[in-house]
Amino acid sequence: IDTVTTNFDLHLELTEVVDESGAPAGMLGAFRYAADLFDEATVASMAQRFTRLLTDLLQYPDRAVGAADLLFPPERAQLVAVNATARPLPAATLVSLFDAQVTRAPAGVAVVDGSTGAELSYAEFAEQVYRLARVLTDFGVGPEVVVALGMRRSVELVVGMYAVVVAGGGFVPVDPDHPVERNEFVLGAAGVDLVLALRRDGWDVPGAAGRRVVWLDELDLSAGSGISGAPLTDAERAAPVRPANTAYVLFTSGSTGRPKGVSVPHAAIVNRLLWMQAEYRLTAADAVLQKTPFTFDVSVWEFFWPLQVGARLVVAAPDVHRDPVELAAALAEFGVSVVHFVPSMLAAFVAAVPEPAEPALRLVFTSGEALPGPVAQQARELLPRAGLHNLYGPTEAAVDVTFHAVTGTEPGASVPIGLPVWNTQVFVLDSRLAMVPPGVPGELYLGGVQLARGYVGRSGLTAE
Repeated sequence: IDTVTTNFDLHLELTEVVDESGAPAGMLGAFRYAADLFDEATVASMAQRFTRLLTDLLQYPDRAVGAADLLFPPERAQLVAVNATARPLPAATLVSLFDAQVTRAPAGVAVVDGSTGAELSYAEFAEQVYRLARVLTDFGVGPEVVVALGMRRSVELVVGMYAVVVAGGGFVPVDPDHPVERNEFVLGAAGVDLVLALRRDGWDVPGAAGRRVVWLDELDLSAGSGISGAPLTDAERAAPVRPANTAYVLFTSGSTGRPKGVSVPHAAIVNRLLWMQAEYRLTAADAVLQKTPFTFDVSVWEFFWPLQVGARLVVAAPDVHRDPVELAAALAEFGVSVVHFVPSMLAAFVAAVPEPAEPALRLVFTSGEALPGPVAQQARELLPRAGLHNLYGPTEAAVDVTFHAVTGTEPGASVPIGLPVWNTQVFVLDSRLAMVPPGVPGELYLGGVQLARGYVGRSGLTAE
């Protein structure tokens, strides 16, 4: 009597078969499984893979069990096809892209101060950037020289950030509101000699006695300063800015030990930004709200994407990102069309703002955490005119490496992170670095041009 029950969640029974003469004639196998944990298709897939495992080991008897190939040819072909992301790219840098946009449309509005409403055209903003960059070159800033930005969110922060990269250096964000011990560690680990800061922030620069500090709010960057506001030439820099040079160094949170400084080259972030423009198409009519803390890598595309393509960069007031109601008011006041949320803040936003958001909003991005399915559904209802896009990427790559357009009807507890961006490969691998079959857990490995150069001053960890 077949009871059709199992004492285990998953039970495999194997029976040897012999023919009429008693000679071995193969084996019969049967799975029994708990129907509230598994469906028939899943168990059938397990049976097929088990058969493939046996076939592989019989064909290659010297192979270790863990090295057996469990992927069927169509699955392998699909995983390879997903990673066929090669796109030709110009040999561009953040500097060359910005210079080109200033030349194209100098009169367009570039930067808007979210605290005062004041506006700077591309020409006005660029002149301040170029003057400060010349000051920085006099301090010895050039390729592979890092400069700390120690100030709260402001237009001066944006000017300083652009000036560092225009001079050829890499910027290191340092938040004055972070613990003193962390900031001391960041400055020391990055090898920072020069710090850009604002007197009005009242920040005591760690180790100021041994470092040079430039106070931007005491510096004259006006037309009457006597400093040229024309674009810098390579002759004025210590060396030409190349795609392989460091654009910025960001430090991880340090939640698993000491914070790690990640060096990202121009080529990596340029790939990310050119992909984003091709995928989402900003125009001069768009306004991007810069509200992400600048020690978080998402802020990089907020700072640089709009000013490569002629859009407006709205610099949110320092604490707007903490208050959903104030954030909604800023979206409406400045006609913001592009904004980013970490999912937990998106959840707070949709809960606090019951009415449909500002109609100008057309692109909403989420990243930094898993996006819960119910939050995505609520956001789609609250923002009916805006596309919602879930992105993923670690600090060790140039911001995001995968993307997914959210429908609000995705099954499961969280929204998928999607597929790889241009010139990027994404693999889920086992402990032997072999691709795992679909649905099998593994570690996420990344490849391609968006990878960071490594951890600053920690070659052993980089090699690992």
